[in-house]
Amino acid sequence: MLTGEAEYWWEGTCQMLIGHGIVVDWVFFKRAFLVKYFPKSVRHAREAEFMRLQQGEMLVTEYAMRFEHLARFYTQATSKRLGSVGSLLKA
Repeated sequence: MLTGEAEYWWEGTCQMLIGHGIVVDWVFFKRAFLVKYFPKSVRHAREAEFMRLQQGEMLVTEYAMRFEHLARFYTQATSKRLGSVGSLLKA
């Protein structure tokens, strides 16, 4: 649940997107939230770490937890959905 400025931002953004006929689902929200609140440099560092991730000496449960943590920042799969809408989210 969002509060404060984040809630205000999302309510306005969601109304604008729906007004443009864009279906807003969880994946779309997550991507928009990361774009708004996490610097590009941090996202890129986490994406690179995700791409390099190997189990190595980690237990399977440790690896799975790290994988899921880093996967939150991996945006390549969803970036195509944004297309030109990315410029709308920068408002």
